[in-house]
Amino acid sequence: MTIKHFLQFNDLTKDEIYYLFDRAKWLKKQFKEYQKHWPLEDRTLVMIFEKASTRTRLSFESGMHQLGGAAIYLNTKDSQLGRGEPVEDAAQVISRMSDVVMIRTFEQEIIERFAQNSRVPVINGLTNEYHPCQILADIFTFIEHRGSVEGKTVAWIGDSNNVCNTWLQAAELLDFNMHVSTPKGYEVEVERAGLYDDSHFEQFENPMDAAKDAHLVTTDVWTSMGYESEQSERKSVFADWQVDQEMMDASAKDSLFMHCLPAHRGEEVTSDVIDGPKSVVWDEAENRLHVQKALLEYLLIGKV
Repeated sequence: MTIKHFLQFNDLTKDEIYYLFDRAKWLKKQFKEYQKHWPLEDRTLVMIFEKASTRTRLSFESGMHQLGGAAIYLNTKDSQLGRGEPVEDAAQVISRMSDVVMIRTFEQEIIERFAQNSRVPVINGLTNEYHPCQILADIFTFIEHRGSVEGKTVAWIGDSNNVCNTWLQAAELLDFNMHVSTPKGYEVEVERAGLYDDSHFEQFENPMDAAKDAHLVTTDVWTSMGYESEQSERKSVFADWQVDQEMMDASAKDSLFMHCLPAHRGEEVTSDVIDGPKSVVWDEAENRLHVQKALLEYLLIGKV
């Protein structure tokens, strides 16, 4: 089988993405019913972290164990990667001793270089540019609660970061609409987002206009990892881009709210929204486990 990586959302086809959703649904049911399912017995996942994480490590490590395999945690501070070993050399060695690799790092270029020299599938656990596993979980969560995402409108409020970029790729691939509202100077960069065209999204100066009649309103922290030096400035610039109850009231009657977490309550979202009846953030967080199990299974053994 040809090695397949998941470095950006559009590395997979529409059919492959929907297969993963169907598979995740089945795997989630097995998990809830305590049914043993070990298709990856004796397989090993290596997880390389240059950026800290709670949900990514927990979901991948738990998921690999639940599939019968083993997961090994590597932090670049505790490995030769943190001491100047070339990414290409590390990829050659690590991929000879494992079956699949997940990397959570800064520049997308790092994970691309690793994949080019890897003998096994490589998964993007987050880079500055993209967060494809998160959007797999988000869309799967939307489908669970509201059915097909095709033709729907998703409102992204806040920074045009890696999560926003991946939402835009997903909209292009799965045929739904993105309304994006950011402060001036933080707009979407089409080329950086990896889009083939910009026909599936519209940028709004006013976040209330972006949220109007949207089926899903979603956001993220105003200051992503790696941009901590800009935190005080961003808190001032982004003040009007807080998702509050007024904004949710402007969205569709049956709209949902999502946040990839961790959330800074009182900044990008108010507590009454994240704890409110439209919020599905806890389902969204749990679903990282299920979609990533489907992804690991598919990359290693194909369709079941």
